[in-house]
Formats: sequence, C-alpha cells, structure tokens
Amino acid sequence: MERSNQTKRLVTLAMMSAMAFVLVATVRIPIVLFLKYEPKDVIITIGGFMMGPMAAAAMSLVVSFVEMFTISDTGIIGCIMNILSTCTFACPAAILYKRNKTIRHAIAGLVLGAVLMTGTMLLWNYLITPLYMTDTTREMIAGMLVPVFLPFNLLKAGLNMALTLLLYKPIITALRRASLLPPSQGSSDGQKRKMSGSVLLFSLLLFATCVLLVLVYTGKI
Repeated sequence: MERSNQTKRLVTLAMMSAMAFVLVATVRIPIVLFLKYEPKDVIITIGGFMMGPMAAAAMSLVVSFVEMFTISDTGIIGCIMNILSTCTFACPAAILYKRNKTIRHAIAGLVLGAVLMTGTMLLWNYLITPLYMTDTTREMIAGMLVPVFLPFNLLKAGLNMALTLLLYKPIITALRRASLLPPSQGSSDGQKRKMSGSVLLFSLLLFATCVLLVLVYTGKI
C-alpha cells in the first residue's frame, strides 16, 4: 500500500510538472520589457497544496531546468529568476495551507506568497537584471523598480492567486477520479457549496480586475 501511494505521488508530480511546462511553452504573454506572464506557477502551487511545499519546490526546479534547455533564451540567469519567483510564491502558500487545509488558509497562503514573491523579485531584479540587460546600469534598474517591476509582479501574483483558486477544484477532482488522490474528507456538502460560491466570485472578480489592469498597463485600453 505504501509503495502504491508513493508511485501515485510520483505520477501526480510528473503529471503536474508536465502540465506546468506545457503552459510555459504555449502561454507567454508579454507585459513590459522582457517580462512575460506565464501561468506555470498556478499548476505548481496547486501541486504544493496537494503534496506539500517540497513538492512545489521540486516541480519548480524541474520545470525551470527543462525550460532553460528547451525554450528559454535567458540561460542560467532566467532559470534562477524562475525558480526564485515560483518558490517564493508557491512554497509559502503550500506551507500555510498544509498547517490547516481550509479555504481561508489557502487564500491567506496565496496572499503571503504574493507579498513574498513581489518583495523578493524586486530585490533580485535589482541585483540580476543588469547582468541580463547589459546595456543598463544598476541605477537605471533602480529607477524602474516601482514603475515597471512592482506592478508587473503584483499583477502576476494577482493572476496566479485567481487562477489557482479557480482551477484547484477541477484539477483535484480529476485526479481523484483517476484514483491518484484519496477521496475528500472535508466539510459537509452545504458548507462546500457555500464556500465554493464565495471563492468562485472572489476569484472571478480578482481575475477580471487583473486582466483589466494588464490591458491598461500594456496600453491596450
């Protein structure tokens, strides 16, 4: 039984990593400069909710390394930035959710991850971006932190939060039907419906707001 559970865990981990990579390869939305939105963090965060923060970190490493050797043109610098961005968002969210698997803790974890990712990436953009954009100085990058990097990371975090909440239930339901995850042992059906409705409304509003802000930020509207 233990070996079977371990096999299912590895299969699920591989499947989620493959899904994250497919999203990286097919959905890359340019926002500003070299910054693009890729929804791979959504799948990795959902994997972290299901299997814990170490699983999220492992998925981030695997996907980022595969991306570096296949579709990325930013080399090791881009790989490092991808790992930092994903882990600082997904791992704190997974840690908080693991302590108490409720929707409130899931949202709190996502908010924590959004704050930590935004702060961390501002620091690392300041430190590493001049190595990638060789025609810029550190002083020039410092001047872009608030008008460029801060809004990008906030929008990225908001989209990740909304999509994680919207896609978590469909993905976990599909994995349970495939017998890769155990049946739910949560709250009653009435409580679930009430929570699902509230979470769905919140997620849709957050997603719509972030999309509108992206369109405004990129000058589309």
